[in-house]
Amino acid sequence: MNYRTFGRTGWQVSEVGYGMWGLAGWTGSDKQEVLRALQRSVELGCNFFDTAWAYADGVSEEILNQLLKNNTDKQLYAATKIPPKNRQWPSKPESKLADVFPADYIIEYTEKSLKNLGVETIDLQQFHVWEDAWADQDEWQEAVTKLTQQGKVRAWGLSVNRWEPDNSLNTLRTGLIDAVQVIYNIFDQNPEDNLFPLCRELNLGVIARVPFDEGTLTGTFTKETTFPASDWRSTYFVPENLNSSVDHADALRPLIPAGMTMPEMALRFILSNPDVHTTIPGMRQIRNVEANTAVSDKGELSPELLRELTGHRWDRTPTEWSQ
Repeated sequence: MNYRTFGRTGWQVSEVGYGMWGLAGWTGSDKQEVLRALQRSVELGCNFFDTAWAYADGVSEEILNQLLKNNTDKQLYAATKIPPKNRQWPSKPESKLADVFPADYIIEYTEKSLKNLGVETIDLQQFHVWEDAWADQDEWQEAVTKLTQQGKVRAWGLSVNRWEPDNSLNTLRTGLIDAVQVIYNIFDQNPEDNLFPLCRELNLGVIARVPFDEGTLTGTFTKETTFPASDWRSTYFVPENLNSSVDHADALRPLIPAGMTMPEMALRFILSNPDVHTTIPGMRQIRNVEANTAVSDKGELSPELLRELTGHRWDRTPTEWSQ
């Protein structure tokens, strides 16, 4: 496993982290298998774990709590997120800060996460949605400052709305945000336009989420793929999205080098960008952990392949189903 400096925090984080959304609240999750997979990731050098209160109302945080207790001899970084008070993903341009992140609510949910994680200080506390129109509003700034001064949060981050990487730039310039989490993968390359250069300038940590485009870039979906009604993906992969996603993934198949899988190519594309400090694939089984963490040691993709993959950029705009 290779490590990268996480912006101005100075943390040395594994370039392949662990996204913990799928560990609770998705179909096919078995807690004991999840715990074995998490422990295996630690053995293989993973030290950055991204969860959220909203992942099954704290259950994912509690799972991370157990992992932290089982590895007190290791430096593991716990990142979590405050859910929007109005439970609206993503936030809307007309959303008011008072309805989404009022100060007392920011404090309340930080306390909840501290309890769920079993820690005195959260390494990285993130806002789970964001509107850049809130950048200069005092309420969130005062709550962030208070919790930091109290030693309850080490660093703060934004989880940027899907396909809206620029809906954060003014907030990053406030100096109160240490990291940004954004969708970045072979299809979603638009963070390279404005967000990554600003993060470079401000020395902010960058977390690339959704490396497999919610599963499309694993190459396993077909236009007949379905998900149970209780699975979040059943509302995301509506026919218009599933069909187009499969077509875009199929267009990549001729580019996959011999001996490489599509998931490996997808991860190595992300890690070929030095602006990214860690990427957080969801990994529910040990075989996924072993395959994904092994990518760290395989190096960057060739310049020729990177140029070809750049041509597969797919600019999308938020819709009712792209929550």
